[in-house]
Amino acid sequence: MITNLKPYPAYKDSGLPWLGKVPAHWEVRWLRNIVEMRVSNVDKHSKEGEEPVRLCNYVDVYRHERIHANMEFMKATASVEEIERFRLEQGDVLITKDSEAWDDIAVPALIESSAPDLITGYHLALLRPRQVVEGAFLLRALQSPPVAYQFHVEAKGVTRYGLSHYAIKSTSIPLPPLPEQTAIVRFLDYMDRRIRGAIRAKQKLIKLLEEYKQALIHQAVTGQIDVRTGKPYPAYKDSGMEWLGQVPEHWEVRRLKHWLQINLRVLPESTPLSFEFRYIDIGTVGTGRLLAAPKPMRFGDAPSRARRILRSGDTIVSTVRTYLKAVYFVADEAPDLIASTGFAVLTPNKMTAPKFVSYLVQSDGFTNRVTAESVGIAYPAIAETRLSCFEVPVPPLPEQTAIVEYLDTQTTKIDTAIAAARREIELLCEYRTRLIADVVTGKLDVREVAARLPEEPPEEKAELMDTDEIAEGEATNDDAAAEALSEEEVEP
Repeated sequence: MITNLKPYPAYKDSGLPWLGKVPAHWEVRWLRNIVEMRVSNVDKHSKEGEEPVRLCNYVDVYRHERIHANMEFMKATASVEEIERFRLEQGDVLITKDSEAWDDIAVPALIESSAPDLITGYHLALLRPRQVVEGAFLLRALQSPPVAYQFHVEAKGVTRYGLSHYAIKSTSIPLPPLPEQTAIVRFLDYMDRRIRGAIRAKQKLIKLLEEYKQALIHQAVTGQIDVRTGKPYPAYKDSGMEWLGQVPEHWEVRRLKHWLQINLRVLPESTPLSFEFRYIDIGTVGTGRLLAAPKPMRFGDAPSRARRILRSGDTIVSTVRTYLKAVYFVADEAPDLIASTGFAVLTPNKMTAPKFVSYLVQSDGFTNRVTAESVGIAYPAIAETRLSCFEVPVPPLPEQTAIVEYLDTQTTKIDTAIAAARREIELLCEYRTRLIADVVTGKLDVREVAARLPEEPPEEKAELMDTDEIAEGEATNDDAAAEALSEEEVEP
């Protein structure tokens, strides 16, 4: 990374407390004075008498920092007037003007190439730069936390937040001269490519470690290897299941409902409205781990799906949105932990090692089967009755315990390495955010460095980081929220 950056030689007061001082030759301008703003009202529907178009939607902007005409877009129709007004041009910047969180609004994307049929969709504001600002610089300015915070504090709403036209136009932007904007963009794009490369290397490492972990789990819980000896078992038999193949001769093959209890405990409707608990919902659980801490809430404020009571030793498995392959083991006593009815709760009996259940159902063989037998397209799900009939390999209790001890030891090492790589990605993302903020607000002078940067091949210049790359490409609640807003057609 480049470390020899210095401040500008002279500064002046910007007149804005949040911005402080800016380089003496810079300006601070309202957006209304440097861009033309257009807020689209084109929805996803196709209507007779209108022209076919491709719609750049909320999710396209939320997930991609750069928009290209050759991307996949939703097909719709629009009037000739709408096409003329909301057609995208190279250098335009789009921002998300609505959100389900006040601090996740005004996410920007730069239009790098356009087409006659590509127009702006609903929930987006189109910012068309005037001659005093480059679109690429505007993108970077809007990405910086000091500038973005102006949008956050102006977002209005309770469960849904939106930005008024006035709030967008009244946002202040630090503005250097055009040649300096070009230098700043050149420098930040150069650094972005290198940060992206480092993040991708860490993501590749995480993927390899997760694949290795899954392979160890699958081998152990299906009996491909005897963890006590490190070798295959002496004799095998056909399990009768294509996904499982052969299992050790002395193991049983049993249906889940004959081996453990499913959805044993449920909160009654008579639960006091003041009852407080911690809630686990679909989308906050990954394979073998929580993606977010359980959310504290009162029964009176909870969704109707907050019903499954959890106890230590239980394992939860997603039965809706099963492509998430969400599995979590409740290791500690948690009398206040409640799961969504989108999970099946598996409670082991006395002849079952509780954590063996968890390892078995988070193995690729099991989760792939759940996904394959789910019904539905947008939100595939599997019925509890179907899941309870799944046949699984069951070793004797002493072997279950040995498998758990082996996998605990091995996966702890892998999880530690994965956590370290994820932390390094977080630090790289923090560095990227801070670098953008310091450069576009004039805290660092990059003009000389930018002039000395080597020319890069066109294919490298075209590869700049998308928002989903920065977020590790994981499906999260933010993705679900973005999809929901993309489908909405009512202005908040």
